[in-house]
Amino acid sequence: MSREVSLLPSPAKGEGGMVVAEVEKVLAGKSEVVELAVTALLAGGHLLLEDVPGVGKTTLARCLARALDCRFSRIQFTSDMLPSDVTGTSVFNPAKAEFQFRPGPIFSHVVLADEINRTSPRTQSALLEAMNERQVSVDGTTYNLDTPFFVIATQNPKELHGTYPLPESQLDRFLLSLSIGYPEADLEKEVISGRNEERIASIGPVLDREALLTLQNAVTKVAAAQELVDYVYTIIKATRDSSWFELGASPRAGIQLLKAARALALMRGRTFLIPDDIRYIAPFVLAHRLILKNSSQLTSVRIVTLARVQELLDSTQAP
Repeated sequence: MSREVSLLPSPAKGEGGMVVAEVEKVLAGKSEVVELAVTALLAGGHLLLEDVPGVGKTTLARCLARALDCRFSRIQFTSDMLPSDVTGTSVFNPAKAEFQFRPGPIFSHVVLADEINRTSPRTQSALLEAMNERQVSVDGTTYNLDTPFFVIATQNPKELHGTYPLPESQLDRFLLSLSIGYPEADLEKEVISGRNEERIASIGPVLDREALLTLQNAVTKVAAAQELVDYVYTIIKATRDSSWFELGASPRAGIQLLKAARALALMRGRTFLIPDDIRYIAPFVLAHRLILKNSSQLTSVRIVTLARVQELLDSTQAP
């Protein structure tokens, strides 16, 4: 991943660590990516992967679903897609002389929204509404989505022709944004040889859906002292006061930062929060929510934004 931090995370422990270890059988050398993806899942949020094609985004989503014994669906977004292609539609059944709802691919536990910036804002909104409300409305009827519900959306930051960039209000719906990066040489040779498909097939459930929901509930009970809540606010406020950013982080970003830090603490085997949890997870929570000044003149906006967030964290005193 294109981010350096002074503090590396502790190895994932417990049931969350079991999921990480299982997925790492395929995505070897990407422990940080896998841990953060599982962290987003435990926090009940959604994940945005900003990376070039062919580096393992689909593989990550498939392996997570297999390790959790969850239903998986992949939506390949295109410019001509309609919201009903995501949510589903009502189809007339002549035998019963009535319309029946036919669920769309959004009705899965793990949903890969591939190249989300290639579809129209209307279809993007249908997906993001489902992410936010955990339900969809079709022909005046509301349908609840399955639980757990985890969306992994992807977009290629290097290719902008024919795309519809997500506005800030929609980017804010993603808990974390990550970049996978290219695999290490030995693993890439395995992928090229075709042996990686055998490894994917070997991934088996290590956690069922009920256990996952129990873990998600446990995240909300991770203790956070008032000093750490104040620390989160100080970081959020610093992004608004900084001369680097045109748009700082919102109160929702603070809520999401605390939620992600709690999930990370649980991944590290603790039932309480420490400042290092917040410091480590903050760049992944904030980078896609901030707008750099003069960003149109930069060739690598994400890398610069991450660097600025890290500098801001380094200059903000932790309790």
